[in-house]
Amino acid sequence: MRRPIVGIIGNAHLLNDEYTVQGVGLMNLDAVSVVADALPVIVPALPSIGTVDELIDACDGFVFTGGRPNVHPQFYGEEATEAHGAFDLDRDALTLPLIRRCVEKGVPILGICRGFQEFNVAFGGTLHPEIRELPGRINHRMPPDGTLEEKFEHRHHVHLTPDGEFAKIFGSDEVLVNSLHGQGICVAGPRVIIEGRAPDGTPEAIHIKDAAGFALAVQWHPEWNAAHDEVSRPLFEAFGQALRHKFNPDSTATTPE
Repeated sequence: MRRPIVGIIGNAHLLNDEYTVQGVGLMNLDAVSVVADALPVIVPALPSIGTVDELIDACDGFVFTGGRPNVHPQFYGEEATEAHGAFDLDRDALTLPLIRRCVEKGVPILGICRGFQEFNVAFGGTLHPEIRELPGRINHRMPPDGTLEEKFEHRHHVHLTPDGEFAKIFGSDEVLVNSLHGQGICVAGPRVIIEGRAPDGTPEAIHIKDAAGFALAVQWHPEWNAAHDEVSRPLFEAFGQALRHKFNPDSTATTPE
């Protein structure tokens, strides 16, 4: 039996400051391949590549990755300001309808950082342009200096809803995570259920109410060290189990035969 195919949403980059490419971090590919035990494929964040339904026909699930550009505030009814940072309207045009369609059809989806914010906007929520400027909030952004390991190291706990979807996955009501984001949820969409918050109240873990399948997202970056981190590993394993159930619903196995 073939492994489920997971579309990993890419991001636009400039190669040699002039050649536009679409890329995905190796840590995302490894997390899907090694921990979720699925076949990762890069999906360019370009609505011109095909329709949402064509993508869903080609993939058994999707990971909505982090990315430096932010969701454009026009998609949640606000004017763009300098505080909102850079944007990628092509990615917005692809991911927001794709998230909604996956939820409708029961296609397993996992959102990470920007992907977490896309989940909220896709279902009618809004975003803060800069979390650290809010009274009582900590700085959730990536540390500007240090090695990659230091930038992705654990920085704060997340308190989870007891007996919620995430608490069941992690086997705990509290987990320790990294933090590399500037924006965050302001108002949760009507179907967005917040199950985890940082100590300062910042939403960190959500799921979509009444989704037909796995539809979970986190504000941190579980793809870092996913095979060995005690929080990242069970999240990607749960995603993998959802993929295999969708791919082969008659099977009760948790790993491909």
